[in-house]
Amino acid sequence: MIDQERARRQLALIAEVLTAAEAAGIPLWLRGGWAMDFFLGEVTRDHGDIDWFAGARDAPALAALLVRLGHTPVPGPPAGLQLDFAKDGLDSSFTLIDRDAAGRVTVAGGPWAGTPWPDGLLGTEPGRIGALRAPIVDPRVQIEIKRMMPVWDPSRPRRAKDADDIARLEAALRRRTAG
Repeated sequence: MIDQERARRQLALIAEVLTAAEAAGIPLWLRGGWAMDFFLGEVTRDHGDIDWFAGARDAPALAALLVRLGHTPVPGPPAGLQLDFAKDGLDSSFTLIDRDAAGRVTVAGGPWAGTPWPDGLLGTEPGRIGALRAPIVDPRVQIEIKRMMPVWDPSRPRRAKDADDIARLEAALRRRTAG
């Protein structure tokens, strides 16, 4: 069963962050489970956190913006790789991206800095849940990331929710292609 109150609070936080980031000229993209739900147009499961992609060059401005909005920085991965924040008991992680000389989206920092993300990562239409629209990673790339993460990083084994997410996304893509 989905914790509706938590989902409502997370959606409100997504809206708050998107509105403030857009006003500041900071592009963001949902990734992970929330990107899937925005693609599907509904909340399908509980989410432990809100995962985002953000440009590394925007990281200082994004961090300052989040602090002004009442978010608290949380220690975690290297600052050049990811920014983690909490607000009102809700966690948000901003994985930082960069671009290489060829224009490909790459990992911005940490041990995999410069490694390209799959092609087309950010090339999709915004998703929507109700009236809330959000930029999301491409669902095909989301599937690839969920399939490959245990290969790319063996310390992160595939979880049951990842297999469920892959099945939901593949079914939705088949329906859209057939219809």
